[in-house]
Amino acid sequence: MSDSILTKEEILLDHFQNIATDLSADQLLVELSTLTNHYSKLLKNSSKLIRISDKNERRLQSISAELEFEKAKVEKIAGQLSKYLPKQIYESLFNGDQVDEIKTKRKLLTVFFSDIQGFTNTSSLLQPEVLTKYINLYFTELSNIAAKHGATIDKFIGDCMMAFFGDPDTRGDKEDALACVRMSLEIQSRLSALNTEWQNQGLQHPFITRIGIHTGWCNVGNFGSSDRMSYTIIGGEVNLAARIESASEPGGILISSDTYALIKDHVKVISKDVLTLKGINRPIQTYSVINILDDDHVDMSTLNIRVSKDDTFNIPTPDLTLQERLSLLEDLKRAVHKLEAISSS
Repeated sequence: MSDSILTKEEILLDHFQNIATDLSADQLLVELSTLTNHYSKLLKNSSKLIRISDKNERRLQSISAELEFEKAKVEKIAGQLSKYLPKQIYESLFNGDQVDEIKTKRKLLTVFFSDIQGFTNTSSLLQPEVLTKYINLYFTELSNIAAKHGATIDKFIGDCMMAFFGDPDTRGDKEDALACVRMSLEIQSRLSALNTEWQNQGLQHPFITRIGIHTGWCNVGNFGSSDRMSYTIIGGEVNLAARIESASEPGGILISSDTYALIKDHVKVISKDVLTLKGINRPIQTYSVINILDDDHVDMSTLNIRVSKDDTFNIPTPDLTLQERLSLLEDLKRAVHKLEAISSS
């Protein structure tokens, strides 16, 4: 049997074609009348179906437009929410991997803290609009670098940024710690260049940043209530990282012995005095980071700069702090720029 919805009409048409040549004129008129009646009904039903189809098509188009509008609204809201959540958590939520319940776990994390030296005094000397402009530029730079290295940004507190490595994504304890130090070195390098740029724009008070890093076991996950939760980390190791940051020299990166133990084969450091930190019931050995020892790294004990045939400046680079190295780098860049301008004139 045919699957067509016009089965009756097909049978009738086939019947008429088979008998048409054998019928008399009167019989042919009767059969033709029957065929005409069926055709009229078919035409009426077809017209009705077309009207229904057109109506449904318009409705589908309307629904499609509504869905596109709602999709755009959801995407806009999602984009806005993404600015208030760590990137990794935002992606986990929208992928369905992150549960919206109060639940935590214990993990080994590398915790990062940074703040701006003398920010309270600096903020009192700047107009609110100027302060807002530069602090937003400052955090934008830090956030971009943090995202590049895979950090989970926990929060901004005044001039402080708190971030960590190891959750929700991890590359392993050692790689997480090394990524945090790489991020910190890039932050200090970028800020050194930015402070020079901003001073040229009229900002008289540079944002000299201190950074502290510690690796330890923390509780990480959703904290709060059923109505309002925050994805964050807590524990004594978090407080220790904050204390180490406060002990860091301006423009420097201070890490704990726990972090150093993981990455000691990959970094050059200066051993600092053992610290007795407020709220911490044990002495803490810390190290000031100088640079990363990459596979192609050449450790130069002295930087020789030849000025003329008979004059050469020798700079003992191991004696320089990270901030002094970065300042020297900016001075050398400016000197090169001036020399290039002189050469081309």
